[in-house]
Amino acid sequence: VQLQASGGGLVQAGGSLRLSCAASGRTLSNYATGWFRQAPGKEREFVAATSWSGSTIHYADSVKGRFTISRDNAKNTMYLQMNSLKSEDTAVYYCAARGGIYPYTGRDEYDYWGQGTQVTVSS
Repeated sequence: VQLQASGGGLVQAGGSLRLSCAASGRTLSNYATGWFRQAPGKEREFVAATSWSGSTIHYADSVKGRFTISRDNAKNTMYLQMNSLKSEDTAVYYCAARGGIYPYTGRDEYDYWGQGTQVTVSS
C-alpha cells in the first residue's frame, strides 16, 4: 500500500484545514487507518484512527472535539478535518494504515506510512 498525504499549509490560529491521504496499490478495505503528527524535537504522536468501516474511531485527547477523521473507501482515500487550530497543532502530519480491522493508537501497530504534510498554525 502506498499512501500520499496532502492538504497541509499555513493557517492562522482558529482556522481550519482538511488533510487527505490517497492510497494506491491496494484497496483500503479491511485496513484500519490513522493520522499521526511530529513536531520539531518531539516524537511522532497519535492523532486519530478509524476502522475500515468507521464504526470504531479514536482521537487523542488534545484534538478531541476539534478534529474529525473520515474515509471514503470507494475513493480509497482518508481525511482529517482540522478545525479551531492552535499553534500547538503545528507539526508534520502522517497518514498510516495497518493490515487489520482495529484502529490501534500506537504507531508501531501501523505497517504503511505516507510521506507527511506540513501544517503550520500561526498565532
